[in-house]
Amino acid sequence: MMQEPVLWAVGFLLIFGGVLLFFMGRITAGARPMLRRISAFEVLKGFSGRAVEAGRALHLSLGVGSVASETTADSLAGLVVLDYLAEQGAATGVPPVVSMADPTVMLFAQNVLRSAHANDPEGAEEAYRNIRWIAPQPAAYAAGVMNLMNIDETEANVMVGRFGDEYLLMGETAARRSSGHIGGTSDPNTLPFIYTSAEETLLGEEIYAAGAYLQQRPTHIASLITQDVMRWLVFTVILIGIFMMSLS
Repeated sequence: MMQEPVLWAVGFLLIFGGVLLFFMGRITAGARPMLRRISAFEVLKGFSGRAVEAGRALHLSLGVGSVASETTADSLAGLVVLDYLAEQGAATGVPPVVSMADPTVMLFAQNVLRSAHANDPEGAEEAYRNIRWIAPQPAAYAAGVMNLMNIDETEANVMVGRFGDEYLLMGETAARRSSGHIGGTSDPNTLPFIYTSAEETLLGEEIYAAGAYLQQRPTHIASLITQDVMRWLVFTVILIGIFMMSLS
C-alpha cells in the first residue's frame, strides 16, 4: 500500500491538474482574467521598438545557469523572454544579441530563433550570428558581456536567468551604457544588485510569469491562476488543522 505522504502528494497533484485544466478551458473559451501589473514586462515590450528607432542593438543575457541542473528553471524563464524578443526581432528585422555562459542554453536559444524565423532563412542566419556563447566561468562571462555592451553600444539590456555576484559588474555597465535595463533572477542574494542597477526589476518568481505577461499564452495564464488557488487551498487546510488541534 502507498504511504500516507505519497497519497497526499498524489492527491495534491490531481487537484492541481484538475484546476489547471478547468482554467485552461475557461481561458481558451475567451475568458481573460486580470493579472497583477508588473511594470518590468510593460517596459520590456517597448525595448524592441526603441532599439530599432535608435539603430542600436538590444541585448539579452541568459545568465550563467544551464538546463541540466538546479538552475534550469531560471534558464528556461530567460528562454521564454527570448522567445518573445525573437518574434519581435523577426517582425522588425533586428534580432536581439543573446549571450549565455552555458553551451546547452546556447542550443536552446538557437532553436528559439529558428522557430521565430521559420519563414525567413536569411533572417535566421543573421539571428544566429547574434548568439554569443562567451565563457563558462561567471567572472569571464561577466567580462565578455561588459565588452559586448561597450562595443555594440546597446540601446537596451535585458538580463533574465541565473546570476551571482558577477551581475553587479554587468549591471553597472548596462546602467552606464544603455537607456533601458531590466534584470531578474530567483536568487535572493543577487536581487539587491539588480534592484540597485536596473531600471526595472523582476523579483524572484516573477521571472516565471514571462509567458503569461508577454505572450498571453493560455497555459501560462492558467498556471498562474492555479498556483494562486492552490496557495489559498493550502493556507485554508493549515488554518483548519490549527483550529482542530486547538480544540483537541
